[in-house]
Formats: sequence, structure tokens, C-alpha cells
Amino acid sequence: MATKLRLQRRGRKNYPFYQIIVADSRAPRDGKYIERIGSYNPNTHPATITLDFDRALYWLQTGAQPSDTVRNILSDEGVLMKKHLLGGVTKGAFDEAEAEKRFEAWKNNKQQTTHSLKLKEEEKDRADAKARLQAEKEVNKARAEVLALRKAEEDAANAPVVEEAPAVEEPKAEEAPVAEEPKAEEAPAVEEPKAEEAPAADEKKESAE
Repeated sequence: MATKLRLQRRGRKNYPFYQIIVADSRAPRDGKYIERIGSYNPNTHPATITLDFDRALYWLQTGAQPSDTVRNILSDEGVLMKKHLLGGVTKGAFDEAEAEKRFEAWKNNKQQTTHSLKLKEEEKDRADAKARLQAEKEVNKARAEVLALRKAEEDAANAPVVEEAPAVEEPKAEEAPVAEEPKAEEAPAVEEPKAEEAPAADEKKESAE
């Protein structure tokens, strides 16, 4: 009987998750299966994978063929690497201890790479969140300025008109009367004594007679 390692859909509409199963290659996708060896949830970030490592390795060694998606999962989990190393042991290229050593080195390198990628992704997420926050602050600031301007215009339009009171003329300071300077009294004109007129010639004659 030809067996396959494949996914079986579960979950609800728009939120699927999958079981990793061993099934007859002729069985329908969601039909009966031989064994369930794990699960795969692509809705989380990163995807959540649970896998029975030993059973997956066993079924690969017995000839079960994985689907493309399951092959990628088994590769990431190291099942294919372990199968390859055990094949080298069978051929006599190295012993089991060397195979285990190489697998542990591969596993550590894989974990370091995964951790590095995770840190970069987290840093990128923080930078994106900071950029979104800054953009939101700018939008809120511009919106506040617009609202303040609009409120100022409304207040100016609704403000009561204050009539200007008539200007009150200040009383002019009374001018102090100009003191008239006393006029100097004119001295009475002194008539000069007239010189006595000389007696006429006739009077002289009479006096001679």
C-alpha cells in the first residue's frame, strides 16, 4: 500500500489549520488516515508546528512520500537531514556517533539562524510601529490645528458685536486770563511859554508922539 505524508484540513472558514497525517495515497483528502503525526497552523506568525519527530522519520524510512508542504515542514524540523545522515551510516560512510554529532551541529546552526531572523523581524516590527506612531502623531497634530482654527473662526463669527460708545470730549482746560500790563501814564504836556511879541511899528509911533 502506497502511503503519503500530507495535510488534512481542519478549522473554520477563513481560519484553517491542518493535521499532518499518514494516509493511503488513494484516500480522499479529509477521509480516513492511518496515523496523525503532527499539526500545522499557518495563522500564527511564525507558523506553529508540532511534529512527532521519530514517527515522521519512521514513515519516511518505510517509503512514505511527503507532499510539497509536508516536505518543507520536515526539512525545517530536521527530519530529512536525520534521514540523510542515517543513510550515510547504513552505507558505512560514518558511524552513528558522527551522524549524531553532525545532526547536533546542523540543529544548532539552524536555531541560531532562526533566532537571528526572528530578532531582525522583531526589530523591523518595532521600527514599523514607531514609524506608524510618528505618522499618527503628525496626523493628530495637523487635525488639532485644523480644529483649533475652525473653532477660532466659529467663535469670531458668534461673538456679539460691541457698539462703540461715542467719544466723550474732554473739557478743555480754561485758559488763564492774560494779565494786562498797566499802561504807563503819559506825563501832561508842558506848554512852553510863548515869547512876547514885539510891539508893532504903529504902537512905536504913537509912543513917539
